[in-house]
Amino acid sequence: MEVILKEDVNKLGHRGDVVKVADGYGRNYLLPGKLAIEATEANKAVIEQMKGSALRKSAKEKTEAEELATQLSAVELVFERKVGESEHLFGSVTSSDIAHELENKGFTIDRRKISLEDPLKTLGEYHVPVKLHREVTSHIKVTVKGDQAEVEAAAAV
Repeated sequence: MEVILKEDVNKLGHRGDVVKVADGYGRNYLLPGKLAIEATEANKAVIEQMKGSALRKSAKEKTEAEELATQLSAVELVFERKVGESEHLFGSVTSSDIAHELENKGFTIDRRKISLEDPLKTLGEYHVPVKLHREVTSHIKVTVKGDQAEVEAAAAV
């Protein structure tokens, strides 16, 4: 099945690209999610017009993403979690946790844009990349600390 992408899709293509995908992937994910439209001749003509506006829209999004990246580079998030004996967390810090904490600080960022390979499961300081635009990536400083009540209890023993 050939589709025309209406949005950038990871590992598939960018907005306006005509790509060949499996029928099920196109019908069950791309089309219902409004990420793509079927590649008919009429739609291909419409897409040519959309490409010009897409370039302008992409340039605008890039400048907005660059501004947001400068704001995000100054953000530092601190998470307190319960800790085991070898500083191993009970639970973890996930991209959803980071997105929720960013939202509390006034930044609305989709959790899928936070490029966290694996959830954070140990104490420490991390620099987590956030892909704001295909050409703009910012880094957020994330610190994972142990729960203070448990640290004091361990010190008392």
